[in-house]
Amino acid sequence: MTPTLIPLALAGLLHIAQFVVASYMANKDVGPGYTTSPRDRAPSREMRTVTARMLRAYDNHIQMFPFFAAAVLLIHVTGQSSGVTVAAAWVYLIARAFYIPAYALGWAPWRSYIWMVAMLSIAVLFIAALI
Repeated sequence: MTPTLIPLALAGLLHIAQFVVASYMANKDVGPGYTTSPRDRAPSREMRTVTARMLRAYDNHIQMFPFFAAAVLLIHVTGQSSGVTVAAAWVYLIARAFYIPAYALGWAPWRSYIWMVAMLSIAVLFIAALI
C-alpha cells in the first residue's frame, strides 16, 4: 500500500467508527423501535443535541469522503504521490478526526475552520494531480 493510500484506508475506518457511534447514540435516544422502523413518522422522543450533532457530522463526512477518495485515487493511479500529497492526505484525516468532537461539542467557529482545512487538503490533492 502506498503512503497516500494509508490515510484513505484510515479515513474509511474513521467513517465506519463515526457511523457506529452516531447510530448507537441515536438508538439510545429515540429507541430501537424507531431506529429499526421505516421512519415514516417523527420519533416519539427527541434526540439529545450532541446526538443530532454527531449525525450531522457523519452526514458531512458522507459529502466530503467521496471527494477525498477521488483525489487520493487520482494521485495513486497517475503515480503522482509526493511528500505534498502524502501530507495533504494526512492533514485531511487529522482534520476530519478533529471535526467530529468539534461538531459534537459545538466549537464555533473552530468547527468551520477545521472543515476548511480538510477541504483545502482535498484541493491540494486535486491541484497536485494537475501539475
